[in-house]
Amino acid sequence: MSGTAEERRARRQRRVSDQLAHPARLIAFGFGFAVLTGTALLMLPAATEAGERPSFVDALFTATSSVCVTGLAIVDTGGHWSTFGEVVILLLMQIGGLGIMTMATIIALVVSRRLGLRARLLIQAETKTLQLRDVRRVLRAIIVFSLVTEAIVTAILTVRFATHYDMSWGRAAYDGVFHAVSAFNSGGLSLYSDSMSRFVRDPIVSLTVTGAVLLGSIGYLVIFELTRNWRRPREWSVLTQLTLGVSGVLVVLGTTLITVAEWSNDATFGPLDVPDKMIAGFFASVMPRSGGLNSVDIGAMREESLLLQIILMFIGGGSASTAGGIKVTTFGLLAFVIWAEMRGQAKVHVGRRQVPEANQRQALAIALLGIGLVMAGTLVLLGLTDHPFDRVLFEATSAFGTVGLSTGITPDLGRGGQLVVVALMFIGRIGPLTMASALALRERDRRYEYPEERTIVG
Repeated sequence: MSGTAEERRARRQRRVSDQLAHPARLIAFGFGFAVLTGTALLMLPAATEAGERPSFVDALFTATSSVCVTGLAIVDTGGHWSTFGEVVILLLMQIGGLGIMTMATIIALVVSRRLGLRARLLIQAETKTLQLRDVRRVLRAIIVFSLVTEAIVTAILTVRFATHYDMSWGRAAYDGVFHAVSAFNSGGLSLYSDSMSRFVRDPIVSLTVTGAVLLGSIGYLVIFELTRNWRRPREWSVLTQLTLGVSGVLVVLGTTLITVAEWSNDATFGPLDVPDKMIAGFFASVMPRSGGLNSVDIGAMREESLLLQIILMFIGGGSASTAGGIKVTTFGLLAFVIWAEMRGQAKVHVGRRQVPEANQRQALAIALLGIGLVMAGTLVLLGLTDHPFDRVLFEATSAFGTVGLSTGITPDLGRGGQLVVVALMFIGRIGPLTMASALALRERDRRYEYPEERTIVG
């Protein structure tokens, strides 16, 4: 009997290993299935306030935006969809956020083992593949962390809504749950037609939502390492150093520049008091990390603010997090590569660690492919619409970075343009993770080398 149990356990282990060895197939299938299921549910007449069957594109766009935790919308979420439809969207955002964080974390651990690196964070098995019990432990820890964080955010928002915005406790709890899930999972969707603009002068709501987005965009691996080793920053992994360092610089720089640019803009920060302007600037700097919510009208922002947000959206958040983009680790690593090259150093170091050349090539490949995808999407959208270049570029970058911020042109893109955005959201959600894991898992040494020859660069 024990032999049979051992054989079943071995078969389960082989299935897990085979699935993790093909991350592109597993991730694409999982997200694709969730999108199709969500589309089918949202096409039911019960999903709309009018009780009528929505169009296929409306349902597909909303389901893709929810599962890929993007936040772009072509219909008013709170006005168009019924309570049933809103619950479907809520569950899709939860599934999308948990799914990407879980898969990214597990694949990161698999990759670290395949590359022969020391697994510091969670799994200490002796083999070079994840055991089934380790996968379960990772899943359990991520789910608990996510749900506890969402529960805390929900409690704060519920009390605030009920005591300061004349909502019943039931309505306040419902809105609190929806926006807590949306914020932590970087969903970007809101039940309010103005997103979070009505709370621009409310520091408790603004800072609570911003804090949830930051936690979700840091990534589980970094959070777990900090909880175990926060007193010894010199021993932090390169992932944690890059994530915290680059994120801190981008948030501070973004807050400062956006606040300065919008300070006297009567359509955004102009009417606000000084403390509210600072909080609004902080909010606008954090949301491009993939949060997607807005406390002022994005379309009324000045061009320099839009350009800065495009850059922040393209970079995104931390690896193995709910955020999109090429990730702050990719951007930070490339910055260290450039710095080492400028100093004439043959090796790239981050803190007390030397970064392998394979990691450097992977970061470069992901960044260039991201640029190519955004440019291709922008080019196609320009051909399909009459909107100006800066608005279209903003929309394409927001879709690729799974951010959800928009200057307001999403409903006016036409069906063709909206389908292009659907493709950008889906590829942007699974692309960087799939590419990173595929490059790392397929790494192998050549059995021979050609003669070396330098070429002119620049």
